[in-house]
Amino acid sequence: MNNVNSRLRRARKTRAKIAELNVVRLSVHRSNCHIYAQIIDATGDKVLASASTLEVEVRKDIQSGGNVAAAVIVGKRIAEKAKAAGVTTVAFDRSGYKYHGRIKALADAARENGLSF
Repeated sequence: MNNVNSRLRRARKTRAKIAELNVVRLSVHRSNCHIYAQIIDATGDKVLASASTLEVEVRKDIQSGGNVAAAVIVGKRIAEKAKAAGVTTVAFDRSGYKYHGRIKALADAARENGLSF
């Protein structure tokens, strides 16, 4: 079992549990160059809010989208957009990524700006 298969296995288990709970989720995806976050409704059909390092407002503030500082900005923006959409409580779907570095920075920034999970 390689790293990709391990991550996908962790992601499957997490998403199965979140689907069982039937709650809104904060889904995070990261690549080497960027980080993306989406608030997805309980049915999994509709994206309520999204933020990423590809947004023009974010790109002005950062030099690289693949670092912790960029993840903090994306976490702050997703929390603001979620509050604007009327969402305050979410389940954190880290897509199988280990909870450290950019994933942890995004989660902490979202918590500090009003999301609870």
